[in-house]
Parts: sequence; C-alpha cells; structure tokens
Amino acid sequence: MSYESTTRSAPAKGTVRTLRQHEELPLLRDHLLRLDPESRHDRFHGFMDDGFIERYAAKCAGDGTIVIAYVEDGVVHGAAELHPPDRLPGALPEIAFSVEASVRRQGVGSILSRKLIAEARAKGYQSLRITTGAQNQAMRALANKFGAHLTFRHGESTGSIDLKPQIQPQFAKLYVVTPLDAVRAMMHFNRMYWKLVLGMYGLGRTA
Repeated sequence: MSYESTTRSAPAKGTVRTLRQHEELPLLRDHLLRLDPESRHDRFHGFMDDGFIERYAAKCAGDGTIVIAYVEDGVVHGAAELHPPDRLPGALPEIAFSVEASVRRQGVGSILSRKLIAEARAKGYQSLRITTGAQNQAMRALANKFGAHLTFRHGESTGSIDLKPQIQPQFAKLYVVTPLDAVRAMMHFNRMYWKLVLGMYGLGRTA
C-alpha cells in the first residue's frame, strides 16, 4: 500500500468523495495503472502486471468494495478502499490505500484515512484489517497513527484498527472508583435502607 510521506509540502487542491459503483470504478483502475513501479509494488506486495490490476478493479466493482477517492479535474490520484469481510468465521473488512507520487506530501493520505474510518464506523464495523509491505515505512507509521498494531510475517506487516469507542484519558477518572468512594456509597446505601425500614414500621418519625 502506497502512502505519502509524513512531510507535507502543499495542501491538496482536489476533492475527496466516494466513487459510484460500476460506472466510476474504471477511475480506480486508471489510477492504479498510473502508480510508479515502487508504489505498485508497495500497494500489491509485489510486482503485478496491468492485466492483474484490470481484473482487480473489475472485482472491486462487483464485490461491494467502497472506494473513497481523491479527485482532481475528474481524475483519481489517490484511493482508499474498504473491502467487505470474507464469509469465513472471524474475517474482518480490509482496507487499502494508494496515492500517486504527484500528489504526495499534501495530506491526501490522512484525509482518505479519516474518511474511510468514518465510513467503516457508519457501516457498523468494529475492527479493520490492514496489510502493507514490510519496507513501506510511511504506511506503517501512519497505520500506527490510526491505532493499528502491526506484526511482521513473510515480508508483510499485518494488523488491525480497533473502531470501538474508547474512553478518553481526560474522562477516565470519572470511571475510577476508589476505596473511599466505595465506603461512602455503602454508608449512603445503609442510611437509605434503614430509613426505609424504620418508615415501614412507623419509627424514626418526628413526634
């Protein structure tokens, strides 16, 4: 998966939107075919010829893959793909990214990542799978930025991004119960309990 460097040169001038299934998926194909050899290698974890990319784009058009694209003048120069999970037990939806060299260092990858994660949450996904080449340092760094925990195997880095809501550190103390809090709560409960019991027997009332 190819990603821009973390050093930004200029803001992106295009738009980011979801491609329409079938009729716009050829834009994804053309984008992937324009990737330079190194980017193509990173994206597909090895050299893939044009025929493979054409078949890959056609598959995306028919399997429910959501593609969020960075578009300039009607041309896709960056893409974030959300692939539905396989029908195997425990399978996760998988995400993939690619950004052409001409628009790197403009924040395109970060924008695509945020949009894709928002789309995944909207679909109710709780975890995403991500795979990148072991040599793709920029992608690994940005994957870590979005909370991915990567492991290395057979020349690839594979991990997952947890989408479940997390307790923010500034609010964490609201959920911590100290021993003193527990004692106070028990004393309050005991007072309320005995007040209720005495009231049932007509005791504890003022004359």
